Amino acid sequence: MTAVTTIDLKGTWKMRRVCEDAWIPATVPGSVYYDLLNAGLMEDPYYRDNDIRAAKLSDYDYEYSRIFEVNSELLKHDRVFLRFEGLDTLAELHLNGRLLAKTDNMHRTYEFDVKDFVAAGENDLLIVFRSPTEYVRRKYKENPIWSVNGIEGFQYIRKAHYMFGWDWGPCLPDMGIWRNVSLIGQSIAALDEVYVTQKHGEDAVDLDIRVGIDAWTKEDYTLNVTLRTPAGEILMARQEDAQATEHIGLQVTKPELWWPNGFGAQPLYELEVVLMSGELELGRRHMRIGLRTMTVTQQDDQWGRSFSICVNGHDIFAMGGNYIPEDQIIARTNREKTERLIQDCVAANNNCIRVWGGGYYAEDYFYDLCDEYGLIVWQDHLYACAVYDFTEEFKENIVQETIQNMKRIRHHASLGLWCGNNEMEWAWVDWDINQSLKLKADYIKQFEVVLPELAREIDPNTFYWLASPSSFGSFEKPNDENYGDMHDWSIWHGRKPFTDFRNRFPRFMSEFGLQAFPSMKTIDTFALPEDHNVYSYVMEDHQKHPSGIEPTVYYLSQYFKFPKDFQSFPYVSQLIQAEGVRYGVEHWRRHRGRCMGAVYWQLNDSWPVTSWASIDSYGRWKALHYAARKFFAPVLLSAWEEGVTASLHVSNESLNPFKGKVHWSLKDRASKVIREGQAAADVPALTTVSLAELDFAAELDSDEKKRRHYLEYTLVTDEGYVSDGCTIFLPAKHFELLPASLQATVEETADAFEVTVLSDVFAMFVELEMEKSDAVFSDNYFHLTGGVCRKVVALKSTLSEPLTLDMFKAQLKLRSLEDSY
Repeated sequence: MTAVTTIDLKGTWKMRRVCEDAWIPATVPGSVYYDLLNAGLMEDPYYRDNDIRAAKLSDYDYEYSRIFEVNSELLKHDRVFLRFEGLDTLAELHLNGRLLAKTDNMHRTYEFDVKDFVAAGENDLLIVFRSPTEYVRRKYKENPIWSVNGIEGFQYIRKAHYMFGWDWGPCLPDMGIWRNVSLIGQSIAALDEVYVTQKHGEDAVDLDIRVGIDAWTKEDYTLNVTLRTPAGEILMARQEDAQATEHIGLQVTKPELWWPNGFGAQPLYELEVVLMSGELELGRRHMRIGLRTMTVTQQDDQWGRSFSICVNGHDIFAMGGNYIPEDQIIARTNREKTERLIQDCVAANNNCIRVWGGGYYAEDYFYDLCDEYGLIVWQDHLYACAVYDFTEEFKENIVQETIQNMKRIRHHASLGLWCGNNEMEWAWVDWDINQSLKLKADYIKQFEVVLPELAREIDPNTFYWLASPSSFGSFEKPNDENYGDMHDWSIWHGRKPFTDFRNRFPRFMSEFGLQAFPSMKTIDTFALPEDHNVYSYVMEDHQKHPSGIEPTVYYLSQYFKFPKDFQSFPYVSQLIQAEGVRYGVEHWRRHRGRCMGAVYWQLNDSWPVTSWASIDSYGRWKALHYAARKFFAPVLLSAWEEGVTASLHVSNESLNPFKGKVHWSLKDRASKVIREGQAAADVPALTTVSLAELDFAAELDSDEKKRRHYLEYTLVTDEGYVSDGCTIFLPAKHFELLPASLQATVEETADAFEVTVLSDVFAMFVELEMEKSDAVFSDNYFHLTGGVCRKVVALKSTLSEPLTLDMFKAQLKLRSLEDSY
């Protein structure tokens, strides 16, 4: 008999609505919506306004059933566990006709000893899922407490909040068996946990490996520990008497350090811990670890108190986006899709990603990918925009949830910090939520006592932040720009112009942004031609913000002319989004040291929608994501224009000093040079330097001249181009562009299509777009000086389908801002 036997219970099940006769095939992991869609019993919830009807399916109860075989050998084990890694959410478990348990937390793993429930031969497992919508509505009616977005009362159930609707997502409260199920026979003892602490010396890293063992028999146990280098070679192997120690020490000399993207490589060591009893293997834990130090620096200074992520002793400027669940129907997500998204982050020079608290703790592969690609993870706990009734039952539930997920995620090199919640402290102070003092005291208990205590116990190596945003905790100035992190929604929700970002000096900006439509290709997946009006019912259904399209029109009108047709509207809306976020990020990077992070809202979408995302639900880059590739570049040249003056700055977010040269020129709209100059750029590591103060009062001495001239600037080294940009001195709607004739020639190489773009005059926001296929270009939505060629590359690996040169040429379309009106 082996010490551990596992029967995998994922795969084919059957499912039906409770009290109906007909069963349909079901897939585990999966969900009710996923199975109904596969059976042809549900219309695509993302098409037109189908989401509204689909939501009503969650008002019913459903049941899943499976017959599985158990052999007599499994029953010889000391214990037989039935493990559910994810049940969404109100589940009643019946095994061989007996009620085994009831569960009520989507975010927990449940494990039950079923040795007295199972028998040799066939066994019948039945799971009934009760309606989450009926439950939260009933609970809210009994005790109405505040929340924003979604169905009232969603905080009464430990279920991903976004499923109940958000201001970028539909109300689709799915349910089902969303992660793996298995039956496990275990004898003698089990490996409970492995926790690794690192102590970094001058040229060595000491590892302390804490091992927890759940032993229920008196045996002699040994622990076999193996550490492999990133190249796969055994660095050391040890065997320890498990009874004699809970801690195993290993030393790595000449360690290969893990760095975030843009600062170095991401080497990962492989650690394996095996629990043995004689020749019997009782348990095995395999994990990849990165050797690094990571915390958050908070020091008092002339502005308040700093807030910066510190990696291997260096305070870095965090750059990235807020990550939300990738699909409303979780079963349609997978590692391949997530890896593409993470690769897109890296391609846009991100070094950080915030896992927002209204979703769910991501799959293991998400954190693996962040380890591999170098994205620092800001991990929210799963509480967002609501008040929670902190009863003893609720406390017990979330304590187990927190312990399980902290233990699962804590070893990852990419894990930068835990955060208690999203916007709850801020809501209590500034949102006039008018709740009881009891509930306010509950907030303190939950987020400033219980959760921090768990963090100190379970993962003391990782920095814990009370809330986002927060300054000191305890409701003291939670969104003050001089302390902690900040969310700035005065732009967009508050309708202040996006130029007002330059009046903000946050220590760490963890949420800000503007909305934009997805591309026409994405719109055409859910809308018919008769829906092609920004105020149509279908288009407004795919815009879940309470104010609808009004803020987009408001911001567009501040900077651009109104688009000439519906097809031009998504293009121009993306420009306002990209320009707004650029204004903020470039400003904050110019003030590096005072500000140490810009994480915009949001990175991705969960369905096709008008939203704050820089990448839509089909993985298509909006103008913002192309802009991010530039404003998040390690070395950035940016301009601060004011009136008819401009200052040029170089921000160096790398560990090496930078030497280069800036060329600038004031040109008219026909791209004739009026004045030009250059400046040497000698920028130390991890600093920002102001290089030039330019005054064009003599050249731009009238409004007419301001409407016809632009400033172009380029940063180069001896090796070539580094960064560039163009600045105009008034809103784009007032700039008098000449009609631009855009031309493109395309050449094919072994791994790419190279596009050379040329314009006869100055053209703003030149867009390259494939008519049917998808491609990621090396640059897009750029300003183009007349008579100057710009080469843009589309790697074949980014194409959605193979294309010949002729097919690529036929699909390639160009336009610029002047074509939109």
